[in-house]
Amino acid sequence: MARRLDIRQVGLMLLAVACACCVVQARFRQPSEEYAARRTKLRASVDGPIVVVGYTGHEDASEVAIFFQEPHFYYLTGHDEPGAVLLLTPDEPNSGAQASTPAEVLYLPPRNPAQEKWEGPKIGPDDPGVQEKTGFANVEPIANLKGDLAKLADTYKTFYTLMPPKNEEGYPHLTNSVAEIRDAIPHTTLKDIAPALDALRQVKSDGELALMQKAIDVSMDAQFDAMRRMRPGLFEYQVAARMKEIHEMGGCAREAYSPIVGAGFNSTVLHYSALDSEIKDGDLVVMDVGGEYGGYAADITRTVPANGKFTARQREIYDIVLGAQNAAMAAVKPGAVLYGAKGSLQAIVTDYINTHGHDKEGHTLGRYYPHGVSHHLGLDVHDPGDRNRPLEAGMVVTVEPGIYIPEENLGVRIEDDVLVTKDGYRLLTARLPRTADEIEKIMAEGKTAATQ
Repeated sequence: MARRLDIRQVGLMLLAVACACCVVQARFRQPSEEYAARRTKLRASVDGPIVVVGYTGHEDASEVAIFFQEPHFYYLTGHDEPGAVLLLTPDEPNSGAQASTPAEVLYLPPRNPAQEKWEGPKIGPDDPGVQEKTGFANVEPIANLKGDLAKLADTYKTFYTLMPPKNEEGYPHLTNSVAEIRDAIPHTTLKDIAPALDALRQVKSDGELALMQKAIDVSMDAQFDAMRRMRPGLFEYQVAARMKEIHEMGGCAREAYSPIVGAGFNSTVLHYSALDSEIKDGDLVVMDVGGEYGGYAADITRTVPANGKFTARQREIYDIVLGAQNAAMAAVKPGAVLYGAKGSLQAIVTDYINTHGHDKEGHTLGRYYPHGVSHHLGLDVHDPGDRNRPLEAGMVVTVEPGIYIPEENLGVRIEDDVLVTKDGYRLLTARLPRTADEIEKIMAEGKTAATQ
């Protein structure tokens, strides 16, 4: 029975919420020492200064835009405000002594009091305690960057930065930043630092793994909830909305990617995003939905029957996909490869699907598996780097086979997040059941609870 709350109780509740919000924010950033260690590794990998430009805040000008940092810049700095630039300088050759320019400098834009009235306080280069706040011993105004680059150009003829792709989509951040660097040091050669950064990012630290597990845990909570609440008559967008709510209540700042909730024929559309169909009795529903916590992504897919019971044909296809996933996961270990070789995870899945089951015309099912089995996971849901690089301990990859038969309105994908360990793998999504029997059991429990 509901009861009224007095003013004191309301105040205590608001204080508790405020404290909880503060705790959530404190979880996001890793210790400054972790970012510093990454910078040290990167500096040692090249023979010239490195310039990495953070996002400016102009990348998305919409009224509802929320600032999120450029991933490579965030990986190296942990700094999540617009307009910053990182400059790293290598040690002097042969001596181990550092150049006259500091090894690491973070350049920040000046404070803008008028803008801060709308957006809140930012960190300025002259703020008291800025070194402790940022984790950098040397913090300079952004106005000093051009002159510092010019001085370094007297010693170094090769600089490294993030080079733009041939056709940069959306806002041309990299194109613009490279143009500004070239303007400051026109007689130097610019090389791409992305391959070295990508290689570093593929192997996760313990701190990164802790944030990833939090993203995965809250995303599994959302999948459990969706299974328990699933029923014919819901719309796809309602399922996605509830899952996103659980992510945000659990501390996720945003979705790791656009949610995919596809029922019936939509379950066969790989990156279905409309989410506007009503879920019908007899449909399978593919739910590929993951949150992002502290900048790190989860990527989880489950396929469930709308009414709580797989048909014989749905279960047949589901079990083939599950068998292919189990076969691929059994091969995950250091030295294994995702693609491009006999015994790769992709080859294992393709062979399994082609040797189990048929379509209605008696053909093998391989043509209904049109995508790759895996990708690296981290700050980006499709983390960058060489996908043919042999697996190493500390890498996190997905394992996600699927079969999509449009003429039967039948699509199944099962996707889990896997940590490569020194002697095999650890399933980071192990808490979330994968078998058809387990899914039906959870859905039945949800129906029972709803009627009580």
